Amino acid sequence: MTEALQLKKSDRVLEIGTGSGFQAAVLGKIVDSVYTIEIIEELALKAKKRLSNLGYDNVIVMTGDGYYGWPEKAPFNAVMVTAGAEEIPMALVEQLEHGGRMIIPVGPHNAVRQLVLVTKRKNKICKRNLMPVRFVPFTREKD
Repeated sequence: MTEALQLKKSDRVLEIGTGSGFQAAVLGKIVDSVYTIEIIEELALKAKKRLSNLGYDNVIVMTGDGYYGWPEKAPFNAVMVTAGAEEIPMALVEQLEHGGRMIIPVGPHNAVRQLVLVTKRKNKICKRNLMPVRFVPFTREKD
């Protein structure tokens, strides 16, 4: 997933699904800044503390529903979704800058999903299936 995004040192990346913070740490070594959202508060707090203790001052952790992204920090050069979604959240696509890329597992829950690379061009969204994958489900806040 990291390789498919073709990241540059100057990039700003949004990650959805912080978990332990491992992927955010990997991204933090590659890019300028990482904004990561975790829906489970306990995981977000632990990841935030872990990343801070390890000296990742370019990784910002927020607790919340990643489906809507982080509009206040947009636009992003890249978005990485580390949980399987049934569809591509348009709010995340909208937060990509022109030429931006998103990698996301898409497909029905409890089934094989496709790892999809989304590229935002001027008036067009290009999607390319990369490979079949299995991921934990993209968890949403209950209304």
